[in-house]
Amino acid sequence: MSALQISTDRSELDVPLIYRFLSEQSTWAVGIPRAVVDRAIENSLCFGGYVDGRQVAFARVVTDYATFGSIDDLFVVPEYRGRGYARALMETLLAHPSLQGLRRLSVATANGHGLFEEFGFASPQHPETMLERYFPNIYVS
Repeated sequence: MSALQISTDRSELDVPLIYRFLSEQSTWAVGIPRAVVDRAIENSLCFGGYVDGRQVAFARVVTDYATFGSIDDLFVVPEYRGRGYARALMETLLAHPSLQGLRRLSVATANGHGLFEEFGFASPQHPETMLERYFPNIYVS
């Protein structure tokens, strides 16, 4: 098994791969327009995971670099799952110097609870204080 190399260099990202995965295979962004993916990448701290020079994993953090961050779009392409790459991506993400000292780091997930719980994520302690505007089918016509 090859080691996962992780980089925050946006110029190394395989944006067509990210777009294809999000728009066609994700459970949260099916139909997302390419321009929206481009804008999300441009305005986030992005983590690309690479095996033998090929991108196989991705995550991004939307943050103010001071108090809050949200982990979004974390995925490993299907043929590379089960090798610990999501865990390695999370370890690197959480250790990133720009994400230290945040009061809150959040994530929304339908099927990744086990992974995130390994890193100390839990349901909100005060869910009555959390509100959101959510449009799950915004990209689907």
